Amino acid sequence: GGPLPARVPPRLAELWADRDLYPHAHRGAYTGLAETVDAGIEGFADALYERLLTADGWLPYPDTAPTLTALRDAGVRVAVVSNIGFDLRPHFDAWGLTGLVDAFVLSYEVGRCKPDPSIFWRACGMLGVDPEQTLMVGDTPADAGAVAAGCAVLVLPAADPGRDNGLGAVLDLALPA
Repeated sequence: GGPLPARVPPRLAELWADRDLYPHAHRGAYTGLAETVDAGIEGFADALYERLLTADGWLPYPDTAPTLTALRDAGVRVAVVSNIGFDLRPHFDAWGLTGLVDAFVLSYEVGRCKPDPSIFWRACGMLGVDPEQTLMVGDTPADAGAVAAGCAVLVLPAADPGRDNGLGAVLDLALPA
């Protein structure tokens, strides 16, 4: 995670614009940005990108597993909707979370990125739920695009690595009292 770059070099602009639609664009955009920093280490940008492709390169919020488990136990269907240029499923496998997710809707697979409502409609369709009965939970302004699809939305703030980001609040909204 982390903030978006303040400036994308013009030579990377097209790759950056397509980064969540095509794996080659994702790799090219992020390695290209990393190469703008002189780390003094040959192959550093590629090594950094390869780390991104492994579960060890990420740290899920600590409240993720307990929240997803409570939703699963309550019979609430869950989809992961992500603007991403590579497959996140191996990460979820490594974290032991795959069994808590009913569908993955990844931008590079469906050819649409948030905030486009069609990516949210795809998720609802894969779950077999009406958008009006769906809560989209995210951590970026693009996630609020689900409103245009008819979903309710909760945008949580990003948290520092290893800290809860308030995901447990979903339980108060999604589960009957």
